[in-house]
Amino acid sequence: MAQQRFLNHIGGAWVAPRTGAFAPNVNPADHRDVIGEFPRSGAADVAAAVASAQRGFAQWKRTPAPLRGDVLRRVGDLLAARKEEIASLMTREMGKPLAETRGDVQEGIDTAYYAATEGRRMFGHTVPSELANKWAMSFRRPIGVAGLVTPFNFPLAIPTWKAFPALVCGNSVILKPAEDVPHTAHVLVEILLEAGLPPEVIQLVHGDGEAGRALVEHPDVPVISFTGSTETGSRVGETCGRMHKRLSLEMGGKNAQVVLDDADLELALEGVLWGAFGTTGQRCTATSRLILQAEIHDRFVTMLHDRAKALRLGDGRAAGTDVGPLIHEEAREKVERYVAIARDEGATVALGGHRATDGALAHGTFFEPTILVGVQPAHRVAREEIFGPVLSVLRVETADEAFALNNDVAYGLSSSVYTRDVRLAFRALQELDNGITYVNAPTIGAEAHLPFGGVKQTGNGHREGGWEVYEFYSETKVGYVDYSGRLQRAQLDTYGG
Repeated sequence: MAQQRFLNHIGGAWVAPRTGAFAPNVNPADHRDVIGEFPRSGAADVAAAVASAQRGFAQWKRTPAPLRGDVLRRVGDLLAARKEEIASLMTREMGKPLAETRGDVQEGIDTAYYAATEGRRMFGHTVPSELANKWAMSFRRPIGVAGLVTPFNFPLAIPTWKAFPALVCGNSVILKPAEDVPHTAHVLVEILLEAGLPPEVIQLVHGDGEAGRALVEHPDVPVISFTGSTETGSRVGETCGRMHKRLSLEMGGKNAQVVLDDADLELALEGVLWGAFGTTGQRCTATSRLILQAEIHDRFVTMLHDRAKALRLGDGRAAGTDVGPLIHEEAREKVERYVAIARDEGATVALGGHRATDGALAHGTFFEPTILVGVQPAHRVAREEIFGPVLSVLRVETADEAFALNNDVAYGLSSSVYTRDVRLAFRALQELDNGITYVNAPTIGAEAHLPFGGVKQTGNGHREGGWEVYEFYSETKVGYVDYSGRLQRAQLDTYGG
């Protein structure tokens, strides 16, 4: 039976890639299940998308921002109506359990409604001029074509984080989703069109790194937003810096949950199970390190071992599944390599550490939830992003040592501290070198109306989400209106030159 072939959306129509190449989209929980074939686009496809997006921008930028917001409100309504359907197809192509993909869709819904309201809140500033009979103000303007390169782990939420603010600000968008999750992006674009977005305002270009590179390098794409690995993000940053593009990078993390002696251990246990093994550890905010104060270390490790051992692996659409598959075989091999590195460095595998291949699991890319104990700060598994269900446990004596250890990595996305001491809680908020810190909650769980992002090698300072992202996708313009009827010279006439 022939597989269904999906197409790019370029020039206001669904079109085949100019490369003529397609590749299968496979269910990571069962590699026998092929969802369809999707384009492997090249530079010519990107060039066509850019030309169309420029035409779309010329139209869309003249649409009043509140009306642009109305389109996003309708998108939110359509996502809400199709929430269960989209969650199911997302789990099929990405793997995480339905409870998580429902949350992914809900985040898109929340982002749509939030973006709709921001269409009426594109604030500038009106300030007094230093000269008489002169008006001074600033306002926001769209920039142009925004190229969006998104990862596999949040197939709907992250594209909406990027696309919805870009659209409300008046830009046109070219979306290049991860090649592992093209179906969700296809459905999202269908919904945008159904909601009334002019067809040339949104382009969808499927493909791998070749298409992403062509998008980043195209001279007529002035805005790039990238989420992915730090290594790839560094190359994107070099290109955009050389070409003077506006760039937002959201990259890796090596996030720590700190549990202090006075913590509610049951609450902390729930937090680390969700933070470390939710999304099979494939989140930039996943809890990759667990920093335990000495007094509770042994007891907590025993509690964690017993609960993690009971987690059920399987197809995310099956009832009772706690942990789904890794996205593909390359990801599983990477996790295996890091477990071997941990052993070589002297850490102990307290739980897991192997592929899961029993029964139906043999047809997918499953890996056991893994706990490493005896990890030292210099170990690679304590410093490098693994992006899988592997948790490194480190022991400290004091809160000061815990906070210093949290900061002693190249990344700075998310952190978490469990304590009943309000003084330590506020110290953590102040001293932990991360873009996000949670108190008595896991390292995952960002909300759509707050800024999201990190410091150091996690990003380049811009934030997704919240109010700050609207500044990224728009330019500040200053206007002066002098109605004095004569030449007035700022600074000179005001203060005597």
